Amino acid sequence: MTKVVVIGIKGEEGLWVVDLSARSVTPLHPPKAGTLKAVADLRASGASIVKGVDLAVTVKAADSAFSGHFDG
Repeated sequence: MTKVVVIGIKGEEGLWVVDLSARSVTPLHPPKAGTLKAVADLRASGASIVKGVDLAVTVKAADSAFSGHFDG
C-alpha cells in the first residue's frame, strides 16, 4: 500500500511530500527532470493530475475536517 503522496494545492506554489508512515509533510524542491517535472509543468498550466487517490478535498482548517465539515 502506498504510504507517500505528492500534493499541490490550487492557488499555492510548490509541491509537498506527505509521508503517512512518518506522519510528516515536507516541501518538495521543484523537480528538474523526469515524469514528476512533466506533471508539475502540466499543473503549472492549470491541469489537475490524479493517480492512485480516491478522495482529495480542501477545507479551510483542520478543525473543519475533524468535525466532519466539507467546503464543497
